Amino acid sequence: MNIRSLTRGDGVVIGAAVLLFIASFLDISSYDGSDCTGSFCPQITSTNAWDALPLLMGMYLAGIIAAALIVVARALPRPLKVAGIDLGQFGVAWTVFVAWFAFWTTVNSGGAGAGLILGLIAALVLAGGAVATPLVPALKAGLIPAPRPQTPSPYGAAPGQGYGYPGAHQQQPGPGGYGYPGAQQTGQGQPGQGQPGGPQSYGGQQPSPAAAQQPAPAADFAPFWFAVPVARPLYGEDGAPTPIAELAPGTWYLAVDQRGQALVAQTQDGRRGVLQDTTGIQRG
Repeated sequence: MNIRSLTRGDGVVIGAAVLLFIASFLDISSYDGSDCTGSFCPQITSTNAWDALPLLMGMYLAGIIAAALIVVARALPRPLKVAGIDLGQFGVAWTVFVAWFAFWTTVNSGGAGAGLILGLIAALVLAGGAVATPLVPALKAGLIPAPRPQTPSPYGAAPGQGYGYPGAHQQQPGPGGYGYPGAQQTGQGQPGQGQPGGPQSYGGQQPSPAAAQQPAPAADFAPFWFAVPVARPLYGEDGAPTPIAELAPGTWYLAVDQRGQALVAQTQDGRRGVLQDTTGIQRG
């Protein structure tokens, strides 16, 4: 379970559930019997939702359980299903029922107390946050910002190079490596890169004219960690239009390859797919 995958909308859902729990201990009726006279007046006692089991189960505890389903489903690495039903989506539908139940209970109460009024507000906020989270970009942002690495990444993106290309200033010894100095300079003779009239290669053999006309090979891709600013779909490597997963903000994913401006990313459970929208990603 990864709490960094929770969004701001999930924070709204959690806050509404806490408000529902508090409201369950407040009075559900505002009528105290002070204006009643005579010997046949019933004795009025202060009651809360814990004294009315149908109201407690249908409004307060139902809302708290629905919020728990939404948050737990979001924090798990893969969707949680029971009998083919996504519990996260079921929790969202349940919040709508709780809001409807709270509305009609409050309207027909004949004198709603603080517990009912606060419970109605919490139920409406709960349903609104659950339904609007996938639709509002501000609510899809991560609830807990992803921590920045303590050490700078050795894979900086050089100007003119897309995501995944190692920085041109990262020097690594050994011929053929992406940090090889010969891959960073143009117009100068380098060992192993034949040029007209230039020196011979390491093997003592003069490079062929065809090899001398070819440009230096592109830098090799180096895997790196990244996080997305908002939830984004991950498509299969076979090009299918249906997403295989959803990358959540606040979670680090590993980029293992690059296809143009798209990244081939690997999720925490080992699934690989293509992230087509790489704008605004945070590199680790």
